Amino acid sequence: MTLTLWHNPRCTKSRAALALLQDRGLHPRVRLYLDDPPSVAELAGALSLLGRPARDLLRWSEPEAKSLSPDAPDAELIAAMAAHPRLIERPLLISDRAAAIGRPTEALLPLLPAP
Repeated sequence: MTLTLWHNPRCTKSRAALALLQDRGLHPRVRLYLDDPPSVAELAGALSLLGRPARDLLRWSEPEAKSLSPDAPDAELIAAMAAHPRLIERPLLISDRAAAIGRPTEALLPLLPAP
């Protein structure tokens, strides 16, 4: 199973997610998404694996979100996240079959193999 963690090392929840994975002997591909922003297509793919609308992946507390509406079309919100990766909620764990936002960290457990 391939796991990719969209990670911000300055974020407590993101560090907790990485620690959870490592404690289970898993070594995900770590993507520093602020330095290597995902494309519109990658964001759309992650949302498809999440099975959730774009508004659920957006950090509404960020200044760049002030001009956005939660009712905006997904395409508009995805474009905003691609242009301003700070808007992407973290941590985000992506497997071959699903994705999960690690808030709380335990939300990642369904994606992991049994210990």
